[in-house]
Amino acid sequence: MRWKNLKELTVYENRWFQVNLADVELPDGRHLDHFLIRLRPVAVATVVNAANEVLLLWRHRFITDNWGWELAAGVVEDGEDIAFAAAREMEEETGWRPGPLKHLMSVEPSNGLTDARHHIYWSDEAEYIGDPEDGFESDRREWVPLKLVPDLIARGEVPAANMAAALLLLHHIRLG
Repeated sequence: MRWKNLKELTVYENRWFQVNLADVELPDGRHLDHFLIRLRPVAVATVVNAANEVLLLWRHRFITDNWGWELAAGVVEDGEDIAFAAAREMEEETGWRPGPLKHLMSVEPSNGLTDARHHIYWSDEAEYIGDPEDGFESDRREWVPLKLVPDLIARGEVPAANMAAALLLLHHIRLG
């Protein structure tokens, strides 16, 4: 059963997102108004070192008022290569410059409400270049043993679904 988006009206927009109201036709012919959020792509990156530790950020999210482990992430600028954006975000937020990045996964974290796509990359090497430019984005940055990831997620310490999925996949790739 396919829903048809017949038209959209932009209700609000800024440089990061648009809020639109769509006229949606259901398979039975009925119509409904459906709000949706159009977002820029998000680029995410981390590193897993030779000791199987993953570089994470401990940060507070004011919207949900909770703390949790995350990977460095941010929006892709107009015309920017997604992998380049992931490396840029990691460097700005952690102070570590990743080596060659490998695509891990792309996910749609809330596809019933937004068209957001998060593109997650990782490397197995990084160079520390100094304090992070965007150090205000996290309370601390730590190398966390990858073997602890399932327990961190089970305890709710990785609240973002996209981050949890990426960390579990890295755990599987590196530790089996």
